[in-house]
Amino acid sequence: MLRKTEIKIMYIKISTVILSCLLIFSGCKDVGSNKNEIRSIKADTAKAYGVAGSNTYPGKVVAASEVNMAFRVSGPIAKVNANVGSYVRKGEVIAQIDSRDYEIQLEATKAEYNRIKGEADRIAELYEKGSVTPNDYDKARYGLQQISAKLEAHKNALSDTKLLAPTNGYINKRLFEPGETIGAGIPVLSIITDGVGEVEINIPTSDYIRKEKFDEFFCRADVFPNSTFPLELIGITPKANANQLYTMRFKLKVAGDVKPGPGMSVMVSIKFKDELVQTVSIPISSVFERDGKSMVWIYNTANETVAEQDITITQILTDGTVVVSAGLEVGDVVVTAGVNSIKEGQRVKLITPVSSTNVGGML
Repeated sequence: MLRKTEIKIMYIKISTVILSCLLIFSGCKDVGSNKNEIRSIKADTAKAYGVAGSNTYPGKVVAASEVNMAFRVSGPIAKVNANVGSYVRKGEVIAQIDSRDYEIQLEATKAEYNRIKGEADRIAELYEKGSVTPNDYDKARYGLQQISAKLEAHKNALSDTKLLAPTNGYINKRLFEPGETIGAGIPVLSIITDGVGEVEINIPTSDYIRKEKFDEFFCRADVFPNSTFPLELIGITPKANANQLYTMRFKLKVAGDVKPGPGMSVMVSIKFKDELVQTVSIPISSVFERDGKSMVWIYNTANETVAEQDITITQILTDGTVVVSAGLEVGDVVVTAGVNSIKEGQRVKLITPVSSTNVGGML
C-alpha cells in the first residue's frame, strides 16, 4: 500500500516538472517570435533646441509693507470698526478708545487756560503802564506758555482716541476687541498696504556668485496656471543666513488685477546672460512612462532594432513637442507611434524616411 502511494507522488512530481518545462519553452518561443517579428513604425529625429540657462526657486509673495497700528493713548477700547480682510481707506476711523475721561480732562484744561490767560493779559496791561515789575510780567507770560502747551497736549490726546488708517490697504490682524483695555503703543490692528506685492526667494552660494549674470526674472503661481508675472529685482542680501542661503527680493511688475497676493506661493525663474543650454526637442507622442520615468524608444539604424532610453523633460511646448535636457542627442531617431506595444530589441522598419519636414512620419 505504501509502495503505491510513493509511486503516485513520484508520478505527480514528474508530471509537474514536465509541464513547467513545456510552459517555459513555450514562453521562450513566444518572446523570441515577438523580437523577430518586424514591425513597421513611425519615427522622427531629435532636433536641436537652444534655451537660455535658467534656474527656478520656490518663493512667496509678501506685502510691500505691513503696518502695525497702535493708539498713542491708553484706555478701554470702545469700537473696532474693521475685521480681518476688510479694505480700509487712508484716514478712515478703524478703532476708538472710550474718550470720556479725555473729554473731561480737556474741558478742565480749557477752564484753567482761560483763567491763566485772563490773568496774563491783565498783568501785561499793567506792565505797559509800569505798574508791575518785569519779574511779575515774566512769570505771567511763562505760566500762559505752560497752560497753552498743556491745552494742546490734551486736545491731541482726545484726538488720539481715534485710530485712523495710515494708508489704503487690507486689515491683516485684529489683536484686541471692544471692552479690553489697551496701553499706548501696543498694536491693535495691522494693515497690508494696498498695491503690488513683493516676492522673496532664497538662493544658494553657487548661484549668488553668478549674480552678475542675472538677466531676467519672472514667476508663476498655481492659482494662475496660464499666467507669467515679470519681476524687477529690488536687492540681494550681501550676507548668507544660517543655512548659507542669500535672500532675493523682487517687485511684481503687474498692471492688471490678476496678480499673486500676499501669502501665495510662487515659483521664481532666473535667466542668466550669455548661457545657452543645448537641448533637443521631440514629438510628445514618442514619450511613454515606465516605473515613474519618462522613456522613449531609440531606433538603431545599423541593426534596425529599438532600445528603451529614459529621458529628462524640462518643458512642454505648444506645438506638440517636448524639450529634453538629458538622455538624447541631436539626430537620435525616436519612435513616435505605438510606443506601448514595442519590446526591447525588437526589429522594426520605418514607414517613411525621417526628415526635418516630415515631423512624426505623418507625410
